[in-house]
Amino acid sequence: MNEIHKLENIARQSLYCAGVNIDMIIHSFNIFKRYIRGKTLLEMGPAEGVMTDLLAKLDMEMSVVEGAESFAADLAKRHPNIEVTHSLFEDFKPKKKFDNIILGHVLEHVADPVAILSQVREWLSDDGIILAAVPNARSLHRQAAVIMGLLSFEEQFNDADRHHGHRRIYTPETFRRDFLSAGLEIQVFGGYWLKPLSNKQIEDHWTPEMLKAFMILGERYPDIAGEIYIVASRTSRSDIV
Repeated sequence: MNEIHKLENIARQSLYCAGVNIDMIIHSFNIFKRYIRGKTLLEMGPAEGVMTDLLAKLDMEMSVVEGAESFAADLAKRHPNIEVTHSLFEDFKPKKKFDNIILGHVLEHVADPVAILSQVREWLSDDGIILAAVPNARSLHRQAAVIMGLLSFEEQFNDADRHHGHRRIYTPETFRRDFLSAGLEIQVFGGYWLKPLSNKQIEDHWTPEMLKAFMILGERYPDIAGEIYIVASRTSRSDIV
């Protein structure tokens, strides 16, 4: 009940899709779309559903599990063709396997990410994949904040992290570690959004063209990008490039 209460509090003052975060989610979707295949898809923790709205256009058999009741109710109303379940991930028991399971900015929130990934591994179809994205502690803007004395170290929470209810800030190494600890095969590690400044500075001064360019630049320099992602499977997959 404490976890449910926490999620509802975060939902009531959510900033997940505020400002340039929407652009970030859209770019994340465009990356994930390169790898999505098969017929079934589960999205975990969609919050306001920016990613959900885009995934719904792919014409797949789609399910969603969301821990905040207000978010789940809104998604069910907007997407009557999607199976929406209000549940903590730890309590969720799907009745089928999935070809794709998406965790967009989820693992930094949960109490035990390895346990969640181990559960999710069992929900995959034989050829299924997990697609996950998280903020990167090594992002240029975090490194700059340490140099300026605004953060003591790169993984330290800032105000936005506390507002979002983050429990950790991943580095590329700790992100990969959790997938390997859950018995998953990492097929792709990448990044997006080379982010030298805070969201507010970007929103105040950047043009849409600049934002798009720096989203793409992050794909070239994943270790220092603002966001990092992994595509993983239960076993080795030769068809993922």
